[in-house]
Amino acid sequence: MREVSTIGIDIAKRSFQVHGVDRAGAVVVRRALRRSQMLTFFGKLPPCLIGMEACGTAHFWARELGKFGHDVRLIPPAYAKAYVRRNKNDPADAEAICEAVSRPSMRFVAVKSEDQQAAAGIHRVREILMKQHTMLTNHIRGLMAEFGVVAAKGLLGLKDLTAILDNPDDRRIPSPLREGLARIVETLRFIDARLEAIERQLVQAGRENATYRHLITAPGYGPILSSAMAAMVVDPAAFRRGSDFAASLGLVPR
Repeated sequence: MREVSTIGIDIAKRSFQVHGVDRAGAVVVRRALRRSQMLTFFGKLPPCLIGMEACGTAHFWARELGKFGHDVRLIPPAYAKAYVRRNKNDPADAEAICEAVSRPSMRFVAVKSEDQQAAAGIHRVREILMKQHTMLTNHIRGLMAEFGVVAAKGLLGLKDLTAILDNPDDRRIPSPLREGLARIVETLRFIDARLEAIERQLVQAGRENATYRHLITAPGYGPILSSAMAAMVVDPAAFRRGSDFAASLGLVPR
């Protein structure tokens, strides 16, 4: 097999389509790999340029393939899509990625470290808990309103409703609904405790991150926003303009 200079990989859950060309642009390899074959295959190749779409598991594979000396670059999916020349399928996608990664004007998504990816994952956990908190709060409000018990918006209103459920002498909400709502209140309080713990964890981790320490001093940046930005931005100095930063997040004009 002639020496590969550039490879495009279309990532899937169980199989990976590989399209590789030599320095002249001639196709050298076009095949599918199982997950278990990835490291063995790329470990045997000389260092080359590898492109992947910045999608699920891409940062993991970029780090792993980079250990073999390959120059791995992640492309916003919308940019890679523009190079698909025929019907969209795995081989065509891999070929498009291979062509896109070699373009000198292409914008790339910076590869996240394990720590950055873990921090971003914590933010996603926090987001899920906040959505659950909102959903449960709305259920409490809606079910109690069916019995004429309403409260103001916001946390103060929610506290008024939970106080009614906590008061054994207040019987405006009949059994067994009262007991059911009490279980929801217990869940809300558990979520509140977990959110507080997560926020403390984010602040503690942020203090060890230079980007966080810089952002936290800027007007309008609190601990959570600073932590989220630090998890998304690998090297702020790498962006020449705001549009480059947007592209690194996968936010591109339609």
